[in-house]
Amino acid sequence: MADGVSRRQVMAGAAAGAALASAPVMAAPGEREERALTRIAFGSCAHQDKDQPIWERVNAFAPELFIFLGDNIYGDTEDMALLRAKYQKLAEKPGFRTLRRNAQVIATWDDHDFGVNDGGSEYPMKAESAAIFLDFWGVPADHPRRRAQGGIYGSYFFGPEGRRVQVILPDNRTFRTPLLGYSVEPADKGQYLVNPDPDATMLGQEQWEWLEAELRRPANLRILASSTQILPDAPGYEAWINFQADHQRLLDLIDFAQVENLVIISGDTHYAELSRLDARMPYPVYELTSSGLTEVWPVFGPNKNRIAKAPLMPNYGRLTIDWDTPSPRVLMEVEMLDGSIGISHAISLADLRQTSAR
Repeated sequence: MADGVSRRQVMAGAAAGAALASAPVMAAPGEREERALTRIAFGSCAHQDKDQPIWERVNAFAPELFIFLGDNIYGDTEDMALLRAKYQKLAEKPGFRTLRRNAQVIATWDDHDFGVNDGGSEYPMKAESAAIFLDFWGVPADHPRRRAQGGIYGSYFFGPEGRRVQVILPDNRTFRTPLLGYSVEPADKGQYLVNPDPDATMLGQEQWEWLEAELRRPANLRILASSTQILPDAPGYEAWINFQADHQRLLDLIDFAQVENLVIISGDTHYAELSRLDARMPYPVYELTSSGLTEVWPVFGPNKNRIAKAPLMPNYGRLTIDWDTPSPRVLMEVEMLDGSIGISHAISLADLRQTSAR
């Protein structure tokens, strides 16, 4: 259950979103609040006007928690009535309704459900869009994610001490500096440049202070759930690497603040891949990207940190946590629409800790 949020508050939030969604946001009896998570699923890029057969695969996995990583709908509008109508189309998908009945569901957004393709702080309807987003996902009226200064970032804790999972959901849109681009680009390398300005930001200062505090909180497994990719190193497409100062600040924070037990999940790309960063890091950092639930890109972008990639078809990501072995581990996988496993990589939690040898 959300950190500091009671079951009563969650249900109140679900009621607030009832006009937008015809199924409950969380099926989470009180006795499940401290039960250790063992199956987490996640995904991104689900177009509300398309069939969504991927939910059959997701629901067969029976996740206890599902994390939406953005582009949960394709809104792309400044008309808030139209945005609400697009959320309602998602709410009516049979597989999505089944997921909401059977699993806890949390979400962040990316550009299309934020409201504008590749957009950031310049989008004029960000406050109105945030209110609709938070209502739809059943975030209680008094939850910290409804902060007066804006932004939908938040953190959740699940499970008992010794098996505690933290999920951190940054907001990569509300405060983000506009992108730098060029007009003619190679077909497979995108159009955006690295912004070297130290004041250019992905998160904004208040969100940075929040994130630094969250990464210092104790957790046996922490999942940084970013709507855009963090570890891929080549600029061009939208990613953290386009904001040089913030990208390095995050990597430095993991190192110097001795952030341990961390894995990264991300969406946005319309393809699935696993990235690993070793250089100048205190332990290998992994990022599993799953995209999309309906959307598929024809090529992979450049990424020298990629260690695995999945076939180009709809997919979802999943983490299976084995707490009962002497050294608990996480199995990071991507399941494809056809039921095949496109990526599979197991990580021992003992390997996600600072070592004096590095």
